[in-house]
Amino acid sequence: MTGDLRDWITVLLVLLASILCLAAGVGLLRFPDVLSRLHAATKPQILGLIVVVLDVALNRPAVETITLAIAIVFFQGVTAPISAHMVGRAGYRAHSVHGESMLRDDLARRIELAERSERRSGN
Repeated sequence: MTGDLRDWITVLLVLLASILCLAAGVGLLRFPDVLSRLHAATKPQILGLIVVVLDVALNRPAVETITLAIAIVFFQGVTAPISAHMVGRAGYRAHSVHGESMLRDDLARRIELAERSERRSGN
C-alpha cells in the first residue's frame, strides 16, 4: 500500500473514531439517566477503539502489532460490558434510573426477593 493511500485511510479512520467519541460525549451530557448514559458511553467507545486499533494494524502490519491489536479489542470487549453492567446496577439501586424509560423491570423483583430473604434470616 502506498504512503499516500495509507495516509488517507488513516485520516478517514481517525475521523470516524473522533466522531464516535464525540457521539459518546454528547450522549453522556444529553441523556437523562444512568442506563441511557451507559449505552451512549460504551457502544461508541468500543467501536472507536476498534477503528483506531484497525488503523494502527493497517499502518504497521506486523505479527506483533496485529496480535496486540486483537488482544486490546478482546479485553476491552470483555471488560466494558461488565463494568457498564455493574455501574448500571449501582445506579439502579441508588434510584438514578428513570422507571418510565424501561420497558420491563426484572431487577426490582429480584431485589425484593433478596430483601425478603434477608429479613427472614435476620441479617
